[in-house]
Amino acid sequence: MDGFNIDNYLRISLTDVVLVCISTFLIVLIAKKFFWDKLLAYIQKRQDLIQGNIDSSVQLKQEAQNIKEQYDEKMKNAGKEAHAILESARASAVQEKQQILEKTQDEVARLKKQAQEDIEKDKLNAQKDMKEAIGSVALEVSRKLLKKEMDPSLQKEYIDEFIDEAGNSKW
Repeated sequence: MDGFNIDNYLRISLTDVVLVCISTFLIVLIAKKFFWDKLLAYIQKRQDLIQGNIDSSVQLKQEAQNIKEQYDEKMKNAGKEAHAILESARASAVQEKQQILEKTQDEVARLKKQAQEDIEKDKLNAQKDMKEAIGSVALEVSRKLLKKEMDPSLQKEYIDEFIDEAGNSKW
């Protein structure tokens, strides 16, 4: 390793610098001639794609914001609608309750009236039965007492009078 000299590797010579500049210039000219348009077209296409993605993202964000606003509005309206439905249900329940109470009261009044009518009928039937029973007893008594002293039409008249007086007095 005697012949190794670091200065040979680190040296910068004017010839090397000029050759590197010329080769770089040639590479740039060749690249510009054959590849520059394709490179610019690729960069433009890439830029358009990125811009399209940005634009669609902005549009999607705006659509999402609009949908969120519509949802918020619907939620506000849903609360109002739920409240209205509850109020309507309450009103219906109160109305139905009132109708049931009215029907029940009407039915009670009808049953009470029917019961009073039945009582009156039974009372009249009982009075009639009693009048007939008293009439038959009175007839038997009068027959035994009068046995041939009075004619049957006069007996019938007395019995009817007795029954009427018994029917008009309180039991």
